[in-house]
Amino acid sequence: GLCRIFLQDGFKVAPFKAQNMSLNSAVTRDGLEIGRAQAMQAEACKIEPGVDMNPILLKPASDVGSQVIVRGKPLKNMNALEYHDYKREAFKIVKGSLNKLMSQYEIVVIEGAGSPAEINLKSHDIVNMRIASFVKAPVVLVGDIDRGGVFAWLVGTLELLEESEKGLIKGFIINKFRGDKRLLDKGLSFLEKKTNKRVLGVIPCFKDIKLPEEDSLFFEKKKDVSRKNETNSSSASGSGINIVIIKLPYISNFTDFACLEQEKEVFMEYTTESDKIKRADCIIIPGTKSTFSDLDFLRGSGLADTIRKKAKGGAHIIGICGGYQMLGKRISDMQKVESKKKVIDGLSLLNVETEFSKEKKTFQVEGVNLRTQLAVMGYEIHHGLTKRYGALKPSFLIEKRSNKNVCIEDGAQNRNGRIWGTYIHGIFDNSNFRRWVINKIRKEKGLELLEREEEYFSQDREYDKLARILRSNLDMKFLYNILDRKV
Repeated sequence: GLCRIFLQDGFKVAPFKAQNMSLNSAVTRDGLEIGRAQAMQAEACKIEPGVDMNPILLKPASDVGSQVIVRGKPLKNMNALEYHDYKREAFKIVKGSLNKLMSQYEIVVIEGAGSPAEINLKSHDIVNMRIASFVKAPVVLVGDIDRGGVFAWLVGTLELLEESEKGLIKGFIINKFRGDKRLLDKGLSFLEKKTNKRVLGVIPCFKDIKLPEEDSLFFEKKKDVSRKNETNSSSASGSGINIVIIKLPYISNFTDFACLEQEKEVFMEYTTESDKIKRADCIIIPGTKSTFSDLDFLRGSGLADTIRKKAKGGAHIIGICGGYQMLGKRISDMQKVESKKKVIDGLSLLNVETEFSKEKKTFQVEGVNLRTQLAVMGYEIHHGLTKRYGALKPSFLIEKRSNKNVCIEDGAQNRNGRIWGTYIHGIFDNSNFRRWVINKIRKEKGLELLEREEEYFSQDREYDKLARILRSNLDMKFLYNILDRKV
């Protein structure tokens, strides 16, 4: 929101987050990987996303380790202690990226991560106050009142900072407030008197602005994502279609399905509940950071058998990236890229086999769907190479990879097109293709086909809506005084 405000006010602005931990990533035009949140922030700035906006990306691969992405390329998997030892080198990289952005833009909006006062992490911090201190950046603390205890959090955070760090804190913003703001007046006055810092504003909790979710906390907040102006009873009464996304333990890039949420008469749910999966017209197995582990989960939970029975009964089964690999007969990892296991059997719904390689493929792509000839765009992020066997046909033809002309067959589909997979993330962001997939299911259910319509959703409009809310609830004059270092 601040990125869009500064852009609207005529500034050349860029986002920055030194280190992001997320399984939702994006691919830059030059084929490098960064956090999806920074790509979204760049979009709000109306600039091309680049690796300097997120030089270090951590993608959790287990409960104790992550794949470390450095300036868009995977370095290695590290546990917490290994990464701790690497942070000295990481901070040099982070400083270089931030200095580059500062030389190119008038305003750089720096996002922290978690709390800036985690005592056990401060000595090797590379993303919060150490970054702010490095460039002497003014800092605004944002507290989420919806979680409770916001005054204790803000005061306590300030108390735990070093004196030099406290001087960088210029004010507070309280976020996600529900109710009458006048009820906060006493608390706000106390906060300002106690800390001698200004409250810039209170942002109301809103539900009518659609922004891509950043991480898996999304699942805690949202049981289902059916379109708000459609009642849940639409699918139960037979007027809509049921789409289930399997909520894998290591699910990644679940933003692939955000546009499906907005479609008419679509009831979509992330779940691992067998009864809900049994009622689905379409089952989507999403991307994952740990294909082997999530395949074991599907088997151990009995969901693998449920999915196979649904496929036999004529349901649509779609696999994206890791989900596509799972649809095949076998996945091999002889180089131990992801797992100590060398081979694991897939769901055997498509006659394909996947071999993991250490090289990670990251591309922006353009191409066509081979069943419809509809143009599509998206991006690839994967280690595996998947081969088709027998008479199985590809799903897509990729014609451009990171702006280079290519001719590469992607994915696979069965004869009737009800089971298919692809390595292309963001495939449902393509409105014509998305509507074709939905209408194919509707036709089989005997429902009226939906007409193709011009794109009714504009992410750009959502950024403008967010900017309007922030402007109307923040002391913008004081914010610019902070930027001008008058405070």
